[in-house]
Amino acid sequence: MGRVARKRKHHSNGNHALFRTRVYGRDLDQIHNDLTESEKFDKLPIDPDLPGLGQHYCIECARYFDSSQALLVHKKGKVHKRRLKNLREEPYTQEEAEAAVNIGQPKQSVASKLADNSNVVMAD
Repeated sequence: MGRVARKRKHHSNGNHALFRTRVYGRDLDQIHNDLTESEKFDKLPIDPDLPGLGQHYCIECARYFDSSQALLVHKKGKVHKRRLKNLREEPYTQEEAEAAVNIGQPKQSVASKLADNSNVVMAD
């Protein structure tokens, strides 16, 4: 009669693999800025490290492709159309974020609030 053997299995340590930044793409607000400056993507420099020498680039998805045919097939696909749908929404600005938590707006002082309330006439 010996001891029961402990199970040696790999256990997940949470979602740390989901938050990797090694292959993180561009955010939607960065792509929005790229769309406003689309002239710089008309003539791309040749880069031997990128697929297709860096000549076939999808601005909306921030991806390089091997050939123009691969780029056309990508633009007809579901992933590209889903990205276009996400890009229709305007990105949040810093002013909107501050207004949501009432940081950017001037606060009324207590004296001005009391002065506003003193103008109210109560009817008998």
